Amino acid sequence: MSTQPQAPSTPRQPPPQHSAIRSLLRLWPYVRQIRWFLFGSTVAALLASLSALVIPLVLKSIVDGPVAHRDTAGLWQQGVLLLVLGLLEAGLFGMRRLLVARPLASVERRMRADLYARLQRLPVSFHDRWASGQLLSRATSDMYTIRLFLAFPLIFLIVNSMVFLTGIGIMFSLDWQLALITVLPAVPLIVLCSWFERRYSAASRLSQDQNGDLATVLEESVLGIRILKSFGRHRTMAARYRAQAELLRETELKKARLLADLWAVIVGLPELALGVSLAVGVVQVAHGSTTAGTLVGFLSTALSLRWPVESLGWLLAYSNEAATATDRFFEVLDARPADAEDEARAASGTPTTEAATSGTASTEQPARDGIRLTGVRFRYPDAPAGSPDLLSGLDLHIRSGETMALVGLTGSGKTTLTALLPRLYEIDSGRITLDGQDIREIPRARLRELVSMAFEEPTLFSASVSENVLMGAPDAPAEALDRALDVAQAQFVRTLPEGVDTQVGEQGLSLSGGQRQRLALARAVVGAPEFLVLDDPLSALDVHTEALVEQALRQVLSDTTALVVAHRPSTVLLADRVALLADGRITAVGTHHELLESSPDYRELMSGERAEDGSLVR
Repeated sequence: MSTQPQAPSTPRQPPPQHSAIRSLLRLWPYVRQIRWFLFGSTVAALLASLSALVIPLVLKSIVDGPVAHRDTAGLWQQGVLLLVLGLLEAGLFGMRRLLVARPLASVERRMRADLYARLQRLPVSFHDRWASGQLLSRATSDMYTIRLFLAFPLIFLIVNSMVFLTGIGIMFSLDWQLALITVLPAVPLIVLCSWFERRYSAASRLSQDQNGDLATVLEESVLGIRILKSFGRHRTMAARYRAQAELLRETELKKARLLADLWAVIVGLPELALGVSLAVGVVQVAHGSTTAGTLVGFLSTALSLRWPVESLGWLLAYSNEAATATDRFFEVLDARPADAEDEARAASGTPTTEAATSGTASTEQPARDGIRLTGVRFRYPDAPAGSPDLLSGLDLHIRSGETMALVGLTGSGKTTLTALLPRLYEIDSGRITLDGQDIREIPRARLRELVSMAFEEPTLFSASVSENVLMGAPDAPAEALDRALDVAQAQFVRTLPEGVDTQVGEQGLSLSGGQRQRLALARAVVGAPEFLVLDDPLSALDVHTEALVEQALRQVLSDTTALVVAHRPSTVLLADRVALLADGRITAVGTHHELLESSPDYRELMSGERAEDGSLVR
């Protein structure tokens, strides 16, 4: 067992120092493909809103015309015009929704697909640092926030701004004195919005991160429900969930207070200005300096602008949340993928890469040198400062066609060493070669065809038995699948309701631990790999099944170069030679019997008894 961190903690990102606009502009590559739909939707919404501004002018005409002159026929004509304007507004708003519904769903789908694809390409070290709930929240709630922003706030930030300016122009054309009184609150509103944006952005980021933490707790509780129930810890986990939910509640209340303060000013100041305008307008009508129709038209226009002004708070708040969601989305997309160096090397046409991907670059066969590790040093990126390297100058040679057992104390780095061969982690220094080729010069896709692994913790997916096993070799024929199941002594699958097509359920929990481990072993050997890495592959098996699997494995191991992490003598006996890992180095190599004779540490490790000379295993 390695000293790999057990509970990844998501790196906390500080609130972005740039504006929300700069964050949202990063969505342009996705929005560009639907820009004409968004443009059409904006135009439809703008025309609908402008048609609403015509209604106050019609009202002015009604009051100063048919009403003042008692013209009933003219009143009916104006009434029909109002009805037409209302129907036009409703129809245009309906068209707006139709124009963006399907395109925005496609944008969300592409963003989700890109996020998932990037997560698959990112190195294991990235996933070690990030909690799964944080990644899950980015792929779900953040995507919904971005789509809703594009569908509504983005459009209406533009539309309401245009409507507001048009409405102000109409009010100035009707009565410049009343209009001047009405627009005076704009100055304090601009200052308040700037103050609000800075504070709400920080609170929004904290809220979305806490949502991710809450999702992590929930996911852990669901996946570990058997453990929680068996140890009676469900109340402890419930308390942890409540505590996390309380933190989120406090942050949401802070956001609500900020929005309430903004809303109070946004609603209060214009209402106060409108009241003053009404009082001044009544005085003007009384003195004959303006008509009643003009006052009605002015007030109707001002009331029509209530929604553009009052919505400003919500639109700004949601825009900040969308900017935060965009930042969180691009935090994942900006992370450097594990195969970025391979792509750069392929683009530059490096000969070693070409030779690794196909035989066209060189007809010379690689030397059969097996697996060689030279001066390998490694430490986890989040290891405490000043702590020693987990692997420090490790040297090991596994001859071609040989099976090497790797033994050592728990935490000595055995699992970590096996993860270095397929480049799940990158070594800090030194060199690892497969048949003479440095693994850093082999594209990851090709490297992982060459090296097959069975992990200590068998992971199965919500898929059929055959789909889980054939992940090790998607193009393998049915005969290879049957052979791999036989090697792993997984004949139990033939008694399942639908045989190899039976769905194993989430995490394979419908199967026993031994059954899951046998399927994981079958997955490792199904493609007859050139190099095989087995991390304690028989730990969950009973003695009888273990003996059968070992017998079948011997034939598989005779045709490949293998590294087998072993904790029991029975597994060690599968190997041609044994390597003892201690203090970050290989301290002894030999056959099982040779090491029993020559290495007190190995003898103690295998027998569990203290060596005769009193030395302790390091």
